[in-house]
Amino acid sequence: MANGNDKSLESWIWDAACSIRGAKDAPKFKDYILPLIFTKRLCDVFDDELNRIAKEVGSRAKAFKLVKRDKKLVRFYLPLQPANPDDAVWSVVRTLADKIGEQLTTHLRAIADENALLKGIIDRVDFNATTHGVRDIDDSRLSNLIERISEKRLGLGDVEADIIGRSYEYLIRKFAEGGGQSAGEFYTPGEVGEVMALIMDPEPGMTVYDPTCGSAGLLIKCELALEAKMALRSRKSFAPLKLYGQESTPTTWAMANMNMIIHDMEGEIEIGDTFRHPKFRKGNRLQTFDRAVANPMWNQTEFTEKDYDADELDRFPKGAGFPGNKADWGWVQHILASLGDTGRAAIVLDTGAASRGSGNANTNKERDVRRWFVEQDLIEGVIYLPENLFYNTTAPGIILLLNKSKAKERKGKLFLLNAATEFAKGDPKNYLPADAITRIADTFKAWNEVEKYSRIVTRDEIAKNEFSISPSRYIHTGAGEEYRLIAEIVEELEELEEESEVTKKALKKVLKALAA
Repeated sequence: MANGNDKSLESWIWDAACSIRGAKDAPKFKDYILPLIFTKRLCDVFDDELNRIAKEVGSRAKAFKLVKRDKKLVRFYLPLQPANPDDAVWSVVRTLADKIGEQLTTHLRAIADENALLKGIIDRVDFNATTHGVRDIDDSRLSNLIERISEKRLGLGDVEADIIGRSYEYLIRKFAEGGGQSAGEFYTPGEVGEVMALIMDPEPGMTVYDPTCGSAGLLIKCELALEAKMALRSRKSFAPLKLYGQESTPTTWAMANMNMIIHDMEGEIEIGDTFRHPKFRKGNRLQTFDRAVANPMWNQTEFTEKDYDADELDRFPKGAGFPGNKADWGWVQHILASLGDTGRAAIVLDTGAASRGSGNANTNKERDVRRWFVEQDLIEGVIYLPENLFYNTTAPGIILLLNKSKAKERKGKLFLLNAATEFAKGDPKNYLPADAITRIADTFKAWNEVEKYSRIVTRDEIAKNEFSISPSRYIHTGAGEEYRLIAEIVEELEELEEESEVTKKALKKVLKALAA
């Protein structure tokens, strides 16, 4: 992964990001840094394409004229031409000396104007922006950042798409590490994405959907899993996946598009609130896909029964009911409605979504929706993840696997896997080592029962446990149990507090009526 000197591309890209105000503040400037590195890649690739054409027509000057007349000769046409046509296209940016923020913003907007695919992606940031009259990133720091980015060439002959893609993903992960609570909105740990992609096991030409795509990492992982599988089959030519995503935050939507392009992948990423306004439709129904991967925000409370009632897309079956005041199972219902007849999905959820309401003598809406999914035999299995993997919480999560066409021998059963202890200590977060990723995915795909690790359970057993589908309820791992207990006891306490409030209000009403 070295390029130009001994420093790896990942180290260089992070050092460049830190050149603004150091590692601690770098995440605050991600919306400036990511488009600039992306533009450097565009410039260097454009140079490579110009050089290829120049070999045929005799000079770079002629190549510039030819490409300007026929912009389809290149993937992205950049309206940046140095005074000396033999100079690198990036030199137009590198030699900016005054009003750098203003001129840089103008250049990036000009690039977007020439390329419909880049509109709203690299032109949404104003490098000259101020807050209370003070520049957000002044020209001296901007100049320093440009100079650091200039240290390495990112052309086709310098760095392959998968390497620059991995490095870009690394940068996004580093921003997530310092992003606090907001990090989970744009980044799912790469190892979790790898597990999901390996289990989804997509085939060439399949459609893959992520309704909460963040920076598109889960979609990209699916394409990379396909490419790795095709390499093992010695298949050099095959149809890539058709990738579809929706993201509600404009800056994250832009990040997703840049991430896809820099990985040399194509996809359709829409912007908007998927829950209330899903963009992928066919008539008065949702568009359906072969695979879905998602990590929706956990335990959202902003959606009310009115939101579910207002749905006109048949996403929330009457028999299942509404999931109550937490939207986890609402997202699962949306994803189910987005799957084709043989569709499969992998969804990251809070551990509480697997067990809330179980053991509760009263009616519990979330348990009732879970019960419906179990009785309809739509759940293939559940994987319990280690704690402290995710950037916006220390809590463990689960991966819920849906399958609309389970194999005959697997019908009426669920495969549960407790990977609570499958982690290595990291700073600031734990992570899944490569061997753990392989073990989890291989064990799940084979439905291989391993003592204190994985079990096949029947729907009857799930019903006896009040429709808890948490692997930690059925698989005892010794030391790993302490992770389960902390998370689940907190959930149970919150639930009891909510029930207590409801009971108090009801009792007050009765007492008032008696006193009247």
